[in-house]
Amino acid sequence: MLSIPTTATTAAASSSISTALRLIPRSKSRFSKILLPLALNRNASSEFPSLSDGGNFGGIHLDDTVSIGSEKTRIDSWISSRIPGISRVRVQFSIRSGLVTVNGRKIEKVSHIVKGGDVVSCMVPELQPLKAEPEEIPLNIVYEDAQVLVVNKPAHMVVHPAPGNANGTLVNAILNHCQLPVCAYIDRSDSSDNEDYVNSPENTVDDFSSEFNSSKTKAFVRPGIVHRLDKGTSGLLVVAKNEHSHLHLAEQFKMHTIYRLYISLTSGVPSPGSGRIEIPIARDSNNRTRMAAISGSNISRNARYAASRYKVVEAFAAGGAALVHWRLETGRTHQIRAHAKHLGTPLLGDELYGGTKGLALSLLKARTPPSSHGHVSEMVSMLERPCLHAQSLGFKHPYSGEYMCFSCPPPDDFTEILNRLRSITNHHSRRDCKMEMSEEDALDQFVS
Repeated sequence: MLSIPTTATTAAASSSISTALRLIPRSKSRFSKILLPLALNRNASSEFPSLSDGGNFGGIHLDDTVSIGSEKTRIDSWISSRIPGISRVRVQFSIRSGLVTVNGRKIEKVSHIVKGGDVVSCMVPELQPLKAEPEEIPLNIVYEDAQVLVVNKPAHMVVHPAPGNANGTLVNAILNHCQLPVCAYIDRSDSSDNEDYVNSPENTVDDFSSEFNSSKTKAFVRPGIVHRLDKGTSGLLVVAKNEHSHLHLAEQFKMHTIYRLYISLTSGVPSPGSGRIEIPIARDSNNRTRMAAISGSNISRNARYAASRYKVVEAFAAGGAALVHWRLETGRTHQIRAHAKHLGTPLLGDELYGGTKGLALSLLKARTPPSSHGHVSEMVSMLERPCLHAQSLGFKHPYSGEYMCFSCPPPDDFTEILNRLRSITNHHSRRDCKMEMSEEDALDQFVS
């Protein structure tokens, strides 16, 4: 039995409201962080909860029995199939929070298998939507047509609204640029471990609902953020302007055919000078805001496969810092930052992952003459974010099939740090530390 708790006042009020939230049928394709202004149907069946009832955002209690003869299945999948409009990620949150029991026993594994006859009880807690409103925020548009938008995101801009960052995000700017209405937005940032939303099997389309009536929204509009960059990371992002584009781009991310090249500055020089890191990533048990590369017997059940390729292009100050190129094969949250830390060379300016100003000072001053220490201190004081930039992005156009590749140089703050590192490094040490091949040749070999 499925119940949606409401007060008597709410129940009385809801009976006089004819506008209902249209529930979207599930499909094999899962979406997350899609800008989805849903049409509101004034003639919708009364079986659907009205907006005043809390809709999909209210607390929901499920008590049900798995049908005899049913095939064995994961509990998160079974529960989400029993509650229309509730994503699997919300169900998984309930499981991990101890709000799900099977035959009276608390279940904590989202992969727990249920079988016919099992009695399941589940409470899905209430979610409060955030509003994403169109805002006149300048966008650095690299490319645009009727299907896709490629933007160069500045550092310090958040991609999507979240508690504490409800305004000034890339989503707000896109809503304005594409002339879309206000959206009610459910934040998933604490539950999603993905930089590429499309890779997560639990992502669904119930992340957004609209406050606009059907006269203003005559059809589903799904321009989507297909992948994201951290707040402190600058560079290229592709945005889908309709569902067809989102599906095709999502498939390319899923198949790892999207080309992405990042450039970074590291504290120290990775050794060896090039390689492939294939180490799972999971939430750091000591700091939930940080990810950790986990290898060997320490791999947890929540760790996700992650693979990165890197190449040192230029080293500075006898090994005190380096310019490193990265290619992503997967898109996990903080993947480059976590893998760089695993190599023992965190990104310059990445305080969360150990790339502190203190580390930069100790590495650079130990390798430069005292006459350069003032310049080192001045440069380090300029670090305000992780030195990471998404420089190149390539994909097949979702309509024409044409392969498109875009590049943009790093912003001024990154370039200033890079130039100062080169200046601090004297001519002799720079000649010794540089790679034997040119940067362009190194990049060509790296890409191939």
